[in-house]
Amino acid sequence: MQQELHRNDHCSGQGLQVRGDPSVRDFLFQQTRVESEFDRQIDRLLATVCQLLGEARLFHVIIHFSSNQLTCWPNQDPCRYQIHLAPAVLSPAFVERFLPVALGAPVIPPSQLPQVLSEFKRLRFRDPNIYLRTGSVNLANGIIGMSFSCDGSHYLSFDEFRRLIRHY
Repeated sequence: MQQELHRNDHCSGQGLQVRGDPSVRDFLFQQTRVESEFDRQIDRLLATVCQLLGEARLFHVIIHFSSNQLTCWPNQDPCRYQIHLAPAVLSPAFVERFLPVALGAPVIPPSQLPQVLSEFKRLRFRDPNIYLRTGSVNLANGIIGMSFSCDGSHYLSFDEFRRLIRHY
């Protein structure tokens, strides 16, 4: 399925990069990352996301690091996404809002989720000018999505993501 996505978008197995507003690149080095609540609580945030994905409570999640939003597609109601803000996401009872419901074998093995989320953390803090703004994980199709402060979005299969991270 993921290979078809890339072939249809003429990516030749290199993932998909969608360029955004060119004016963002013009001012890239005039901006720096401002610490968000998700940044301050990043280990707790990523542990929560890992638990939600690993326990089959969600199949797709987008972490909006800068704006403290978590967009979730729950297994119990996969056609309706939900948006949650930092106070709710970081509360101890947040995980319990979602029931564990198996939807089939995930493309990304649950044992690999900590590695993916750890890379999100590294990419978020690696550079004050060029940093991860959003990171997404879709267990159903195995796509990792990322958008950076330098403009545009990147979509990679899980295998492509792992290969790229080794060299970055």
